[in-house]
Formats: sequence, structure tokens, C-alpha cells
Amino acid sequence: MVKGFLSCRLYHKEAALRYDTKTPRYLHISSNKTNRWGHQRSYRLQVFSFTGDHLPESQDEERAMSWARYKVAITKHKDGEQTSSSLYSQNNIWSPAVDFSKYIEDNESIEDEDLVAWVTTGFLHIPHSEDIPNTVTVGNGGGVLLRPHNYFDMDPSIHSADSVYLSPGSEDSCDSNRMACLAQETCSPVLEPFTYEGFDGVMKFEDWV
Repeated sequence: MVKGFLSCRLYHKEAALRYDTKTPRYLHISSNKTNRWGHQRSYRLQVFSFTGDHLPESQDEERAMSWARYKVAITKHKDGEQTSSSLYSQNNIWSPAVDFSKYIEDNESIEDEDLVAWVTTGFLHIPHSEDIPNTVTVGNGGGVLLRPHNYFDMDPSIHSADSVYLSPGSEDSCDSNRMACLAQETCSPVLEPFTYEGFDGVMKFEDWV
């Protein structure tokens, strides 16, 4: 089920947030199972941006891109609903090969089901002279994160095979940090400091003529 702070959403239409609605700060896809701390195990959806105004639904062509009606839509997983649109829709946008709005209209229950999160994200870029010769990416971007939220009992990366944990004060201990005593345990040559003076004296332009 999809959770916001205000209400629980159990059906397709209730779990579809349209582009002109306010998105809750926290969107959780959760279960009734809990972690060791008693909190519901869930995943959090974080959407960083949205594309902007949608084509009016009164336009006949809009049905070919009905996925853009929603910022986020949670639906029950179905093998026959693999994509939100189709390349073939461009051949007949008035009766598209894939009409995403039909995924929502059936209004099935999504409680205790395998779910799919359909997220629309993007940004609006207005070309300007500073785009020449290249457009900077700072300030232009969008995306979505799917993060575990109370799903694990602790940070799962701590169990990675190559993880290293140093407690405060053990940074200089050879038992905890092998790199601290690397100079004492290895025999390495002492080299002169490296300097670079360019190619002066090595080659001249005349040598290539």
C-alpha cells in the first residue's frame, strides 16, 4: 500500500497523484510487517522534479501521453502492462497502442500486491546565450530515488565484505588500520622529488622541420 502522512491509499485511483496536486513530503510503499524496532518496513519514493504543465485532457492527442497526467502512480503489477507508452502510438495518437490512463481506471485494490511505481520527472530548460558552446548541467536535472525506509534493522552496507569500521581513537593502531603502519612494514626506495621543466633542451622545433 502507498502511504502519505494524511491517508492510506489502497486503490489505483487513490494512489495516482495527478500533475496539478500537491505531492506529500513522504511517499511510502509499505507492508504490515515490521522491523526489530516495531516500525513498518517500507520503501520511500523521492521525486526531485516535475516536467510542468500537462497537455489539456480536452485535446484528442492527449490520450497518447496520458501518463503525463500523473506525478506518481502506483498500480498492481501485470504482465500485460509493461510500458506507459508505445512507439507505435505516434502512428495513431487519437487511438494509441498503449493508453496509460486505462491502468488507473480499473481501480483495482493494490493492498498486499506486487506493485509498480510509475514516476514522471523532468525539467524545463529555456535556451539562452550561456548555452554556447555547451549547456551546463548545474540547476538542470531531475530524478527519483527509491530508498529503504525502516526496511532494514540497521545500515545493511556494514555487512559488506570490504567494509572497514574504525572506532574513535584507533586510527593510529596497526591492529585496526594496517595503513597506519605501512611505512614500517614495507621496504620502499627513497626517490628524489619529481620536477618537471618542460621540453626545453629536449627537442626544438627545428628538429622537426
